[in-house]
Amino acid sequence: MADNHSGDFDVVLVGAGIMSMTLATFLKELQPHLRIKILERLEGEAQESSDPWNNAGTGHAANCELNYTPQRADGSVDISRALEVNVEFDMSRQFWSYLLRKGAIERADSFIHPVPHMSFVIGADRQAFLKKRHAAMSAHHCYRGMEYSEDHKQISEWAPLIMEGRDPGQPVAATRMVTGSDVNYGALTTNLLNYLRRQDGFSIEFSQAVTGLQRRADNGWTLDVKDEKTHAKKTIGARYVFLGAGGAALTLLQKSGIPEADGFAGFPVSGIWLRSGQQEIATRHMAKVYGMAASGSPPMSVPHLDTRYVDGKRWLLFGPFAGFSTKFLKHGSMFDLPLSLRPDNLLQLLAVARDNLPLEEYLVGQVLQTKSHRFDALREFYPGVDEKDWEFDVAGQRVQIIRKDMARTGKLEFGTEIVHSADSTIVALLGASPGASTAVWIMVHMLETCFHEELVGHWVPKLKEMIPSYGQDLKTDAALVERVRKDTAEVLGLHTV
Repeated sequence: MADNHSGDFDVVLVGAGIMSMTLATFLKELQPHLRIKILERLEGEAQESSDPWNNAGTGHAANCELNYTPQRADGSVDISRALEVNVEFDMSRQFWSYLLRKGAIERADSFIHPVPHMSFVIGADRQAFLKKRHAAMSAHHCYRGMEYSEDHKQISEWAPLIMEGRDPGQPVAATRMVTGSDVNYGALTTNLLNYLRRQDGFSIEFSQAVTGLQRRADNGWTLDVKDEKTHAKKTIGARYVFLGAGGAALTLLQKSGIPEADGFAGFPVSGIWLRSGQQEIATRHMAKVYGMAASGSPPMSVPHLDTRYVDGKRWLLFGPFAGFSTKFLKHGSMFDLPLSLRPDNLLQLLAVARDNLPLEEYLVGQVLQTKSHRFDALREFYPGVDEKDWEFDVAGQRVQIIRKDMARTGKLEFGTEIVHSADSTIVALLGASPGASTAVWIMVHMLETCFHEELVGHWVPKLKEMIPSYGQDLKTDAALVERVRKDTAEVLGLHTV
């Protein structure tokens, strides 16, 4: 990133969640003199998707998430996507360990705890699938130590609540990785912000909504900003702009007017959790137990029963139950979806509606679910559930990205998309899964894509200090995986195998 002081700031980041904080921290470590500002529409950091109750808090390493390991037509299990997610999370572990070692973050247990990751299925067919999956994954060094069992007693030792009261003749199967984690991304965001505030040239403003973006003659940007409390308006100049505003990033990208934004649309998906803070049951479950998604459902709707650590307390979380809202943010507007429709993306949206009837039927069914239906779903995981121990909570809003597809006009994407202008002066992060868990990989990928010259010329040595495995392939280097995981587990307080 070349020095250019034509604007008020070198970099303006929109949104004060885990993505923006991760990027800002990277930039300050790589080039400390940069003038960086974060603008956030709400009154504090991490109040949308990064808030601990707006996400599952899973350190996604594709240990237990069955949607990353589809079954091929020939019956074999494809683990290629799982491996990608797995080593991406290793990058997060390394970066967080670096920050802890240098004192940027004081305590690992302020945001991360060891929690085994389990997959759990019911029925002979799913049992057979999980066994094949385990065979494929455990043969790879990235999944060394993955356990498999069909034995009720063994599974009960791993996760007692899911087996108590279950029919002893019911065919079940489970896998377990003890190296899993629960991550409070809201607390991590606050940790990073506290560190950034100690750096020269960094500032953050809350209750500031970005209402427009205009390209300047020097190829920088002018941002129109409105104070949400006083309604005062101002403009801020920037050489580079990062749009990390969750679902609102699409709307802001459209306002930028860059041609690269053409054709993108968004499909919002909401969610509801069941949660329990009753310690007599919360302390008897130490796992994130993922099931298998219903046919046609989005990845965020895979049911799971999780141990969570939030506000110094251990919780149980179950869900999510999917829903539909036209909001792009939990604190957004019902007009978000309608106002995002444009001539360049309308056909894509209609094509997705045409080609995803199972998903639409699933969402309608979820919306129509009663309280009783949701507790029935929980009972599949926890037969002995007592409804009075649980409460409902609204999860965060996710916007699945729809992009151009030459064959079908539009395609629904469940991953993360980095969209940037030809000169890389504005970058938007679109999409959801696996989101925060791979924030470090996403930001490194963005630096490689958008700031290749600076990276190659100046930043590689520092990047290797922050992420020792940078430039090497963990998927093919078993010895490196073992070293990295042993080292980061020690710093982060996680289990090893």
